[in-house]
Amino acid sequence: MGTLLAIAYRDAPRQPMREIGAGYLSRAGGVEGDFRGKKGPRQVTVLCAEQWRAACAELGVELAWTLRRANLLVSGIAIGPGAVGRTLRIGAALLRITRETDPCRRMDEQYPGLKRALLADWRGGACAEVIGDGAIAVGAEAQLLD
Repeated sequence: MGTLLAIAYRDAPRQPMREIGAGYLSRAGGVEGDFRGKKGPRQVTVLCAEQWRAACAELGVELAWTLRRANLLVSGIAIGPGAVGRTLRIGAALLRITRETDPCRRMDEQYPGLKRALLADWRGGACAEVIGDGAIAVGAEAQLLD
């Protein structure tokens, strides 16, 4: 069992991530307000706090999780290759893990070397598609279902 630590969205490309305490995930729009929330396999991005911390440790620096530009930060869940096709329940919402989130060159714009540090062990997070609408809030239970 894990926990949703944070929620973020951006309303346009290249805009800073905006953190919110609660929100809504929908099949039609992903994280409410996020410009990339269109239906598809990359509708929502999920970052594991433990993997993010490992990337930061490799760089020898503590960075804000929002630099990764992910939508959801979870803790206590190991999301890796075996999670593809599985369902992630966060609060009342259901997401299907579709693939690894590949770190792009923008990561090095955020911090030099960040792209390389995110390449190992799914440190860059996972992409997901909303399959069940629902409200979410920081502190909600997060569980990877079979």
